[in-house]
Amino acid sequence: MLLFRNQLTLAAELIRDALGGELPPFCEARDVSADLSEIQPVEYRADMVIELWADGPVHGVIVEVQLSVDERKKFVWPAYVANLRARLECPASLLVVTPDERVARWAGQRIEMGGYNWFMPYVLGPACIPEVTDEALARENPELAVLSAMAHGLRADPARAMEIALAARKASAGLDAERSEMYVDLIINSLGEAARQALMNMDLRKYEFQSAWAREYLARSRAEGEAHGRVVMLTRLLTARFGQIESAVSERIQRASIAELDAIGERVLTAGSLQEAVSLD
Repeated sequence: MLLFRNQLTLAAELIRDALGGELPPFCEARDVSADLSEIQPVEYRADMVIELWADGPVHGVIVEVQLSVDERKKFVWPAYVANLRARLECPASLLVVTPDERVARWAGQRIEMGGYNWFMPYVLGPACIPEVTDEALARENPELAVLSAMAHGLRADPARAMEIALAARKASAGLDAERSEMYVDLIINSLGEAARQALMNMDLRKYEFQSAWAREYLARSRAEGEAHGRVVMLTRLLTARFGQIESAVSERIQRASIAELDAIGERVLTAGSLQEAVSLD
């Protein structure tokens, strides 16, 4: 969700370019209230709502991150769209983002509304996210490049995953320090072990830019060889993903072994909650 907030046109671009959806021309995208409740006290709250504007609102886009199958959402999602459409008095769409292909297939099924009415969201699963390797495109759209690295770091072959990760890393280098550091953490954590090993074994004499990042990654790896270094990095990642962490979670991380810390690092991007990421009973 952070990537969509940092680049408000990203959802519309993915609907049009990756999913082939039709949207009206617009000149501005606005992050607005995600409260989609009716006047009656039934609460519907989406992850994010974006208004596309020309002279006024021309289309509403609801963005939902879905990590697992939840049949209840098939009843709630149409209400989200209907309520936003009524609020804006213009067309509205739902974009479901998921890192799991099984969840993507489930979310993409048509929902029968009754009568002649059907509802179907746009679904952005890993297979629909483009593999961004072109450095110019990555610099132009760094959030898309990072999303590409997160989607394909574990799915693509190590060489391809590294190529995608390097394009995203180079794009992130030109951003402000806070965003750059956060995106680097997301990129590195998205790589599978084979891609990490390939990166570290890269011939530094042949890849000027890659060698710079390889040295940076090696330096991080050596620093993280100590449990304290890993705790610091995981705490930063968990905070970025779930917000301020409570003391019980912090103590659990402090006591964890290196193997346990590695396991938490593998779960942090796909876990549905902080407790799931840290495996608290």
